[in-house]
Amino acid sequence: MSKPAVYVTRNVPEAVAERLHRDYDATVNTADTGLSADDIVAGAEGKDAVIVTPPDKMTAEVIDRLPASIKAIGCFSVGTNHVDLEAAKRRGIVVTNTPGVLTEATADIAFLLILAACRRAHEGASLIRAGAWQGWKPIQLMGVEVSTRRLGILGMGRIGQAVARRAQGFGMPVHYYDQQRLPADKEHGATFHDTPESLLGVSDILSIHVPATPETIGFLNAERIAKLPDNAVVVNTARGDIVEDEALIDALKRGKLFAAGLDVFAGEPNIHSGYYNLDNAFILPHLGSATVETRNAMGFMVLDNLDAVFDGTTPPNRVA
Repeated sequence: MSKPAVYVTRNVPEAVAERLHRDYDATVNTADTGLSADDIVAGAEGKDAVIVTPPDKMTAEVIDRLPASIKAIGCFSVGTNHVDLEAAKRRGIVVTNTPGVLTEATADIAFLLILAACRRAHEGASLIRAGAWQGWKPIQLMGVEVSTRRLGILGMGRIGQAVARRAQGFGMPVHYYDQQRLPADKEHGATFHDTPESLLGVSDILSIHVPATPETIGFLNAERIAKLPDNAVVVNTARGDIVEDEALIDALKRGKLFAAGLDVFAGEPNIHSGYYNLDNAFILPHLGSATVETRNAMGFMVLDNLDAVFDGTTPPNRVA
């Protein structure tokens, strides 16, 4: 039997590529560059499935133009906000994602952002690299101690819980908001708040872990930032659209916020230019899941899902 034909919009890790080419007739965008809608549609021609990544905007218009041969869209991500799921359902195209396997790596990055923002890591590294450091001084680059700060977790899913576990090791009081209270064994000693606004008021450090939905997009605006304690720190490893950039940048400039640690941005990679010159913004290029172990696990999960589709069974991580 011939192998199912798959179009892959980006390069994948070596171990994943080996299995991909072994089990599928795979065509990969080896240039590893961003693709337009026309590029994706052209690449999907004659294929049975496509594997897409978060930068690939699988809008209704793109999905409607996919060839009739496409049976599945495999998301190389846990988030699916870049795919119009309703359009896929109308076409009878299966959509899958990769939940669970990136929890620990993303929680590590969240804590890296917390530490770096609180301890002014960007300013310190810049001082060294510019050759401008003149030695130790008693008041040089004084940050704030993480262990004395209340951590507010907005969204206590897998990643939020993993961040809460890490916070225990730093002796941080942890508070959280989710749509409903978690069982005690998943709270990790954290205090539940039944509204996001209640959480904001006690969040010396606010770590964002909610998905991008119509309800959460633009959540952290000027009004809600004002509810945070003075000199609070904002950390985002979820989705950039949850934060209103202008409001956050203004609060950082005014000193309402002590710092921010950001791994995700609205419109990435074309992020708001206002972040570039802010010494109190520690920014990373969407590294949340960027470990060998996690990216391999994500890739294998994508292929597990496609295997199920072409075996005629239900994919373990079907979202549409």
